[in-house]
Amino acid sequence: MIKLVLSDMDGTFLNNSGDFNRELYKEVKKLMLEKGVVFAPVTGKQCERVEELFGEDANDLWILGDSATRIKHNGEFVYESLMSNKLGLEIIRLLEDISLDHTIIACTRNGAVIKGNISQEEAAIVRRSYAQVREISDFSEINEDFVKITVHDPALRCFETREKLSHFFESAYIVASEAAWIDIANANVHKGTTVEHLQKLLKVTPEETLAFGDGYNDIELLARATYSFAVRNAVQEIKDAANFITRSNEEDAVMKTIIQMLSLQESRS
Repeated sequence: MIKLVLSDMDGTFLNNSGDFNRELYKEVKKLMLEKGVVFAPVTGKQCERVEELFGEDANDLWILGDSATRIKHNGEFVYESLMSNKLGLEIIRLLEDISLDHTIIACTRNGAVIKGNISQEEAAIVRRSYAQVREISDFSEINEDFVKITVHDPALRCFETREKLSHFFESAYIVASEAAWIDIANANVHKGTTVEHLQKLLKVTPEETLAFGDGYNDIELLARATYSFAVRNAVQEIKDAANFITRSNEEDAVMKTIIQMLSLQESRS
């Protein structure tokens, strides 16, 4: 019996416009409530940005946000793993040495931080995933620990950039989810470890879990679910890792699959 549904957001739950079928979600939410199923977005997006996207419906969610370094439920953080300020600044300095053309997004408990000199186009891309953003002139001004560090590279060099960060592979979790994005978190903190924490919290097993993904950073996520689905637009490695393949993100794949799977399940008494 499925008790927990996990879904990546961009490229998986969300369509290519960064939105979702809200009428269909009403049907899905009603069905999950009837079946006693928990829904958890697992995403690089800031938790507050997920709350913006779902509006009033966000209160029922378990949000594994900020590249799954935090879990938020009913407006409260119930879990987080922070990277030390010293390590984060060292990584940022190397990223700036590698290139000044990519956008660095440094995330702390108080929101995302970007340089004030980035283009309007890049700033708009940042704000699609981050609700709380402030600008500074130099990252050395940050004296807090980091939730995560993200890189957006419109020149699509993130796989190469990740290799140049190999010095930090043991001290941080560094993944290029696609050619345009890198996520950097505390060592051994990724979607899989945070999902495991949530499963223990909710007393749910992988055999009771349904999960969806599309990008390289979803491999660990899918490994925590017996019912693991890659959307049709997923990279080949995710299709190979998943137990099943469903429709594309443009076809409301996640919600339609949830309906199909849960319709076979008895309602909560």
